[in-house]
Amino acid sequence: MPQCVRFDRSSIRVTTPADMAALIPLVNAAFAVETFIDGARTDEERMAALMEKGVFLVCERDGRAAACVYAELRGERGYFGMLAVDPGLQELGLGRSMAAAAEQYCRERGCKHMDLTVLSLRPELPPLYRKLGYAETGTEQFHPPRPLKNGAECHCIVMSKVL
Repeated sequence: MPQCVRFDRSSIRVTTPADMAALIPLVNAAFAVETFIDGARTDEERMAALMEKGVFLVCERDGRAAACVYAELRGERGYFGMLAVDPGLQELGLGRSMAAAAEQYCRERGCKHMDLTVLSLRPELPPLYRKLGYAETGTEQFHPPRPLKNGAECHCIVMSKVL
């Protein structure tokens, strides 16, 4: 796996269920900007369900989770989501490293394409993923983990790239 950008003592590895206690607060802190969702982004139940279908990769810095990403194999297509970087470490290239790690993980397992979804209420995200080679390929319904606030409407924007 790629090394975490600019962190000499960092590595990216596949997590185990024992890592869940460190990942949940990391994800919730990173997704706190999603004020349109009522409550926390993830919890033990949601994280455990995802771990049954795919894997989380984690980047550690000084023994603590600095970033993570979910990766899932879907035949010849890989999927990544729930990309989370500690808010104090954002804008250092760590998100790019985690996306690359998810792509590498899926590529090594035979995937030819990579997909992700971003929420329509996060307009800042598609341009970031375009810089990584992704293009919008469609939309799909959003199934929020918690209710949306104040009647907000949201859908998923599907983005894909060839690996």
